[in-house]
Amino acid sequence: MTRFTIASFNVKNLIGPDQEYYKFQSYTPEEYAWKSDWLADQLLTLDADIVGFQEIFDEGALRQVIAEADQRGIEANTATVPDRSKRYHRKAIFRKLAYDPYGTGGLAFAPNVNDTDQPGQRRPGLAILSRFGFVGTPEVIQELEQPLDIPMSGLGGDEEAGFYTLRRLSRPILKARIPIYGQEVTVFNCHLKSKLGEFITPTGAPHAPEAALTAYDPAGRALGALRAALRRMGEAWVLRRAILDELEQDRAVMVLGDFNDGEHAVSSEIISGEVPFKNYSWMLRHDAKHGSDRYSRQENAQIQEAVDRVRLRSAEKIFLKRSLRDVVYTTAFGGVHESIDQIYMSRHFDPAWSGAFGRMHYYSVFNDHLTDGSHPEAPYNKLASDHGQIMAHMEIDGDDS
Repeated sequence: MTRFTIASFNVKNLIGPDQEYYKFQSYTPEEYAWKSDWLADQLLTLDADIVGFQEIFDEGALRQVIAEADQRGIEANTATVPDRSKRYHRKAIFRKLAYDPYGTGGLAFAPNVNDTDQPGQRRPGLAILSRFGFVGTPEVIQELEQPLDIPMSGLGGDEEAGFYTLRRLSRPILKARIPIYGQEVTVFNCHLKSKLGEFITPTGAPHAPEAALTAYDPAGRALGALRAALRRMGEAWVLRRAILDELEQDRAVMVLGDFNDGEHAVSSEIISGEVPFKNYSWMLRHDAKHGSDRYSRQENAQIQEAVDRVRLRSAEKIFLKRSLRDVVYTTAFGGVHESIDQIYMSRHFDPAWSGAFGRMHYYSVFNDHLTDGSHPEAPYNKLASDHGQIMAHMEIDGDDS
């Protein structure tokens, strides 16, 4: 087994100084210097072989952060890793302390097609950083060649009840095939639509009516939340379809990013796939002719395999099952702590499957910088990140020569 690490890092609005990304929001040179310094230090602390970044407005700013982390890592190597003249240089601890620079060749950036490039109206993209490089050119999924029409049926009948149509994702999905010690793994990085409501501004109006909190419209704001949820679940299905394309070719898959929903939300379950029942033999058949017409044992095995082969596993859940910790969170707001950043993996990394060639042996959460915004000692939420970083420590059957 050869080891590697994979992490998800929502950096919270990375863009250079004096650039208005959202309305009235920008960084002074001093704030940008603080933020980029913090990001470089956090990236150095993670030291992950593969990193999926979210909320990247400016590829150049990300490259500067990576270069700064590399410089600090190289300096740390000089101070902490003994050269071959030292008789103890082979000790395992020094392999752990050594930092392997990312360089410049292993970064794929996906800009957001919704980005207007106009001050105050910017939209972020995302990126994947890989010490292993890439197989081929990473693919960006955002503009849908064929609009996603989701037909709705009338309750109590089969008559049509309209469509929900999705033509473009709110943010890109970045797909990259990565060679890892002789194995090839397809990595998806995503940032699904947030829970912030989508409100429609009437033609000629300065803003959406629901945005005026002094004329609070609870029904309108609830409808905005419904639009956001529909979009997030539609985007989850687009991602799921891309995942299935890889799994149908028996490619190992890892999915990471900011799902903007917890593990048990419908959108997350769309991405991961169904969890198979313990036994389908007791279930009434879909084409049952009488009350005892149930699936056979052979059909139960067939269904179990059909469901399991395309199901993704949650790294967080695997970790919690094996540890004494009972709380993992990547965001904190208003006193609510939850995990909306996730790493999922196909059964190629599940030791319970006979065909697996890897497994996760540990899971790290870097969230010491998080507060829920209600504490006076937390002035740097704007500059650092409002997300914790997560990292899966993996083992894989491969050749590290």
